[in-house]
Amino acid sequence: MKDPTVNDQEPVLTFEGKRYDIKSLPDNIKELIKGMQIADNQLRFHEDTLKVIAYGRQSMAKELNDKLKSVTPIN
Repeated sequence: MKDPTVNDQEPVLTFEGKRYDIKSLPDNIKELIKGMQIADNQLRFHEDTLKVIAYGRQSMAKELNDKLKSVTPIN
């Protein structure tokens, strides 16, 4: 008996408006597809990291601004 949660669709690559059956592609093209998927995942990961760093910096700038309110600036 089949697991109903398993997707029975064949893997398809859509690239530049064209669709390709991934199973029928040569191995070297499949490796390129895997490489692009890894690169996409790394980009998303680093974009998320940058968002966290930017938020942290923003929080530190707010805290610095709050603390400097009690300090007299120089002329």
